[in-house]
Amino acid sequence: MNIHQIRNATIVVEYAGKKFLIDPMLSEKGTYPPFPLLRKNNSNNPLVSLPISIDDIIHNVDAVIVTHLHYDHWDDAAKEALPKEIKIFSQNEEDATEIQNAGFQNVEVLQENTVFEGIQLIKTKGEHGRGEILKVTGLVCGVVFKHSNETTLYVAGDTVWYEAVQEVIETHKPKIIVVNGGDVQLSEGGSLIMGKDDIYEVYKAAPDAKIISVHMEAVNHWTLSKEELKSFINEKGISSNVLVPDDGESYSL
Repeated sequence: MNIHQIRNATIVVEYAGKKFLIDPMLSEKGTYPPFPLLRKNNSNNPLVSLPISIDDIIHNVDAVIVTHLHYDHWDDAAKEALPKEIKIFSQNEEDATEIQNAGFQNVEVLQENTVFEGIQLIKTKGEHGRGEILKVTGLVCGVVFKHSNETTLYVAGDTVWYEAVQEVIETHKPKIIVVNGGDVQLSEGGSLIMGKDDIYEVYKAAPDAKIISVHMEAVNHWTLSKEELKSFINEKGISSNVLVPDDGESYSL
């Protein structure tokens, strides 16, 4: 398989001969106002430009997976750029309706036994934070990819480490795990996605897996930098297990 980090949570996954675009945020740098937060980074989002053109990102994409509808995962630029007949998978009927209302004609809700072109797509649970903040952040999902010609891939989505993530790892034993690892935070409520300690828990649950940390340094509420994460994994002696890609970087696995 090939995993291409675009920007933020946006990745392109080539798996069993099919090309998936996951959580497309395709806006130009500075399109959206900043998220409210305690520390003083009030820059508009996204903070950085796309590393390649939108045409190159969406070229020959077979399906799009939208784990939830926050604008840093599904934005107006993506809605405008993607062909309206493209296959799109959403986490639930509510999201599917919104995507259909944007003009998309081929939307399917992910299940635990979805099959697309011979590839099994298994919707997984996530928690977009801890405690009361979940009333604000709402529902999210991840997805496990399985095929007889590929190793198992788990794209965890916008979630912190908690028991359901461990259950996915124990059940499906993925060899490749993509986590959203920028430890984004709002003005209150704590971490909304994984920080370095969460990522270390993923490593301990799957010590033989390759873990790829994305969703870093692209929206103004990040608190964990790529350099800090690299220093942390070096200190823990797991730098060969945890990969921290630059925007535009890809891995063949």
